[in-house]
Amino acid sequence: MTAPLSLTPGGSLYDRIGPQALEALVNRFYSYVAADPRLAPLFPDDLRLTAEKQLAFLTGFLGGPPLYHQRFGHPRLRARHLPFVITPERAQAWLSCMASALHDTPSIAPEDARELHAALGRVATHMVNTPGEATAAAPPPQRGF
Repeated sequence: MTAPLSLTPGGSLYDRIGPQALEALVNRFYSYVAADPRLAPLFPDDLRLTAEKQLAFLTGFLGGPPLYHQRFGHPRLRARHLPFVITPERAQAWLSCMASALHDTPSIAPEDARELHAALGRVATHMVNTPGEATAAAPPPQRGF
């Protein structure tokens, strides 16, 4: 899941979006995650390292330098997310936060935003590890992706 997305005459999706817009997107995204009651309990209070890891992952995922691999090793996305209760509803909430962040990052062209959103939709679906919404009887989610 870390192969670069489509190569077009404009280069990789990373080339088309650019590092500054990608960083702005990630920071905006985590501000929405922190405000979402379905997602905030899954994350640490201080989201700086989480955002740094997400930016490093997306950089390589979109065709830029393999920053995540260099700093943290193989992403092992599914394995790293297994300790957390990720329901279809939470995956959709995550994707909704990303859609809002993409919409609110005008320096990302609409066609690039659509391509990125579609790719991340597949990733979000892949991360689901619990059917249906978590119930009150379920143990509280762990914090700190």
